[in-house]
Amino acid sequence: MGLFDGLLGHGSSVDPGDLAKRLDGVLIDGEQVSLAFKVIRDVFVFTDKRLILIDVQGITGSKVDYMSVPYRAITRFSVETAGTFDLDSELKIWVSGANDPVTKTLKKGTDVRGIQRALAAGVLR
Repeated sequence: MGLFDGLLGHGSSVDPGDLAKRLDGVLIDGEQVSLAFKVIRDVFVFTDKRLILIDVQGITGSKVDYMSVPYRAITRFSVETAGTFDLDSELKIWVSGANDPVTKTLKKGTDVRGIQRALAAGVLR
């Protein structure tokens, strides 16, 4: 069901080993991937040093935006879960020096608690 969950927009866990190609040249020496979640084509990568948000854009997916947020720069975050009639959840991450939060829409069924735990673990280091 993992493949179908990813296609339907549900958050599915990603094997850190499968991210090697996508993260080639992105990770610094000694940086280790702790956890990753895939939501449709986008990926949330939690390393021992930072959060990397991989936003795949366009129809072909050839354009990719890598946003790197060091845990020490995260001042707060919130996760709004999906309700009965609201199909989407919303993740907001406030980064020091920025007025507006980084906002990501998560489809219903995404493991928002897992994302929240990973963020809290990174921020509380």
